[in-house]
Amino acid sequence: ARELVRNLLDFSRVDSQGMPFRPTDMGEVMQQVRGNLKVQAEELKAIVTVDSLPVVMADEGQMITLMQNLVSNALKFHGPLAPRVHVTAQEKAGEWVFGVKDNGIGIEPQYGEKIFMIFQRLHTNEEYPGTGIGLAISKKIVERHGGRIWFDSERGQGTAFYFTIGKGGGV
Repeated sequence: ARELVRNLLDFSRVDSQGMPFRPTDMGEVMQQVRGNLKVQAEELKAIVTVDSLPVVMADEGQMITLMQNLVSNALKFHGPLAPRVHVTAQEKAGEWVFGVKDNGIGIEPQYGEKIFMIFQRLHTNEEYPGTGIGLAISKKIVERHGGRIWFDSERGQGTAFYFTIGKGGGV
């Protein structure tokens, strides 16, 4: 219950307690995230690779939360093989498109937007522990930064989460 309350507070504070946007090196953000998830990654023998990432106008703390949620999910929902997670960024039409791709269990496409809603879980707590708020927080962070988030997946074939951040910064 304590984790749930903390997650709900995090969710409610995305807008109200966000920091001003400033140049944020997403490569450094990923170094921090990899450090935070080191134990989990080592236990799973996971390989997390990161392309060269840009500097964006963002709330650095929220970028760490966002990337940590996406990478942590990629590790949590792994398949029979050791998790492989690859983080990318591509410039497209005046914005950056970030990708977090994994080789995990995948998500059925019909779940579409549902997985970004608060408390929407696709699995029982016994299968995969958690509060079901991580992706809702992620979506709220991306939207605060003027972007959008979506995924591409096939059951058993892994998942790629994508989100955008405008080159001129967010709102």
